[in-house]
Amino acid sequence: MFLEIVSPEAILFSSEVTSVALPGVNGEFQMLNNHAPIVSLLVAGTIKIQTSNVSIDEKFEDKFTSTEDGRLAFVIKSGVIEMKDNKVIVLAD
Repeated sequence: MFLEIVSPEAILFSSEVTSVALPGVNGEFQMLNNHAPIVSLLVAGTIKIQTSNVSIDEKFEDKFTSTEDGRLAFVIKSGVIEMKDNKVIVLAD
């Protein structure tokens, strides 16, 4: 599936991913390839991205960290997510 993380400043991340875990209003949830369409609010927490080949624009590299299990982590204050046609768009603060 394709993941795009967008902030008010720029598109921070845009790449194919294996899975993404998100901090939803009812707790963390994970989406895999071909997940059902969904729109949801996000709360303060960490987006965890599982991917194999990714290149992050060097001006945004400092916003991402690596977790112990090898995933990319991106901290947000709040946001909205839409999953449709195997494309995930996260609008994040």
